[in-house]
Amino acid sequence: MSQEKDFHERVRRIGALVEEIESIADPAVRTSTRHLVQLVMEFHGTALDRALEILANGGEPGMAFIEQLGRDPMVGSLLVLYGLHPESLETRVGKAVERLEPKLRRDGASIELLGMEEGAVRIRVTPGAHTCGSTTKALQATVEDAVYEAAPDIASLTVEGLDGQPANGFVALDKLTGQVPVASNISTPAAPPVVANYGD
Repeated sequence: MSQEKDFHERVRRIGALVEEIESIADPAVRTSTRHLVQLVMEFHGTALDRALEILANGGEPGMAFIEQLGRDPMVGSLLVLYGLHPESLETRVGKAVERLEPKLRRDGASIELLGMEEGAVRIRVTPGAHTCGSTTKALQATVEDAVYEAAPDIASLTVEGLDGQPANGFVALDKLTGQVPVASNISTPAAPPVVANYGD
């Protein structure tokens, strides 16, 4: 758990440093620094993509290993960052909501995924009858944390039924990459594909 906290803290720190790059006064230095970050990420992304391709070529055992990597919170976040996660954005958001249902039900609350369009996620949370203001804030934080952990690549998250405020304190992945995620060369077995984000 400590490793996961450290990992997410580092991701937040990277986001803050990327924001600092954008504030560099000298346009030449700003452009060169931005380009350096993008080249490093391209290099890492290509190598990671190749590693997954090697695993996928191992047949069912390799694909099972890729699925296991996707379920790991730290590795899964890295795969999302490079557009290589074995599950689609919709699947990850849906599973996050499913995992939240029993937890919220114990507190007398319910949760419903209202929709997702172009990465913008809308969720409704109905609090219990005796929910107070502090509990409402805790509910919202619980939902936001779970969804962003599973799908940090969503464009936005709106939790309706509580205070209706959009989630804050989140670094969009496009600010870290500055580009479209690395395209993959991995092809999946005929049906059904396990690695949903891999193309030809």
